[in-house]
Amino acid sequence: MGAETGDDAAVYRLGEAVALVLTVDFFPPIVDDPYAYGQISAANSISDVYAMGGRPIAALAITAFPRDLPPEVLAKVLAGGADKAAEAGIAIIGGHTVNDAEPKYGLAVIGTVRPGSQITNAGARPGDLLILTKAIGTGVITTAAKNSPREPGPAALKGAIESMSLLNRGAAEAMVAVGVNAATDVTGFGLTGHLHGMMLGSKTAARIFTGRVPLLAGARELALAGFVAGGTVRNMEAVAHAVTYHPGVQDIDRTLLSDAQTSGGLLISVPAAKAGALAAELNKRGAPHAAVVGEVIGGEAGRIFIEP
Repeated sequence: MGAETGDDAAVYRLGEAVALVLTVDFFPPIVDDPYAYGQISAANSISDVYAMGGRPIAALAITAFPRDLPPEVLAKVLAGGADKAAEAGIAIIGGHTVNDAEPKYGLAVIGTVRPGSQITNAGARPGDLLILTKAIGTGVITTAAKNSPREPGPAALKGAIESMSLLNRGAAEAMVAVGVNAATDVTGFGLTGHLHGMMLGSKTAARIFTGRVPLLAGARELALAGFVAGGTVRNMEAVAHAVTYHPGVQDIDRTLLSDAQTSGGLLISVPAAKAGALAAELNKRGAPHAAVVGEVIGGEAGRIFIEP
């Protein structure tokens, strides 16, 4: 499994019984608390292994840090990442640090999967239901916190940090147990961007119902107040050619569906007959949501229809 379909991770077969799942991700701070930043970045990096149905086994840290910041700050970032990795049942066994004007942190993660049983973003089939496991809105909340710290309010920011810090392990275990057709995690390209990639790879189209998409507390109000990241605007532009909006869909909902996420949930394409079983497994394993947000349909590859 390489880069052909823009999947979440690469898969390299070692033999008949085992393949490696390989991925890397890192980014600048999106919250002020260095420990929380380390946890969020680690959870985000590990998520790509989960999205492939893999089991993470180890990671390497990638760090950029300015010389003029106290080393205690870096120590808190690394501690957050290490604790989150330990929660996932893996160790950070090495890494590399460079001097840089802007802090950056993330992980190169190694996982395993049985060859042929990996879950890709290219297996969705018409008739599948689309299930989302985390609420969206981290982009607008963190943008508000960065530009106007009082705007999000402590409850909204706390909710976003908790969501971003939550591992997708339970959601991944649920979809592996039930058996699904396709999956991806929802991160920087937003819900519409990652869904578009899934539909392109699967040579199918999709229908999304905005009223079914769960939102983090405060996200809608902050988006209405104008706290929209530049990445979100670029996301909307990138999929504009592929998305058809029902006249009843409000502009703010168009924005939120492209909101650039950090460490978002899994978007899972599951046969309709298995959707109930998947929802039950997701609930049992602690996923925040098992929201049926849409369906896969036949049609032009990558096309998305957004309805109220």
